[in-house]
Amino acid sequence: MITIFGIKNCDTMKKAFRWLDENNIEYHFHDYKKAGVDETMAKAWIDLLGWENVINKRGTTWRKLDDEVKNTIDNEKAVNIMLAQPSIIKRPLLRLKESEYLLGFKSEEYTEKLL
Repeated sequence: MITIFGIKNCDTMKKAFRWLDENNIEYHFHDYKKAGVDETMAKAWIDLLGWENVINKRGTTWRKLDDEVKNTIDNEKAVNIMLAQPSIIKRPLLRLKESEYLLGFKSEEYTEKLL
């Protein structure tokens, strides 16, 4: 079954939920705010997708980081930030299979991969 990772009240998450529901695709929702993110998960996402893709640089969480943190970020620092502030993770993150993910919401990409 597909797992969708994110936070419930994010507008992009709502679009993804709506698309999945309209296309009758079953999924499990993992809410970062309630269930958190563990180190193994964060490291796997960084290894597979790269911190540059996993970290949401457009959000307020990124903008609130010190410039030194932003300028010196690497895989290890990205994992630590993700654990401390899960809302910095780009949303939604869909796990299709063990090592196959979709990051963000693009209806064309969802159609191609899920239908």
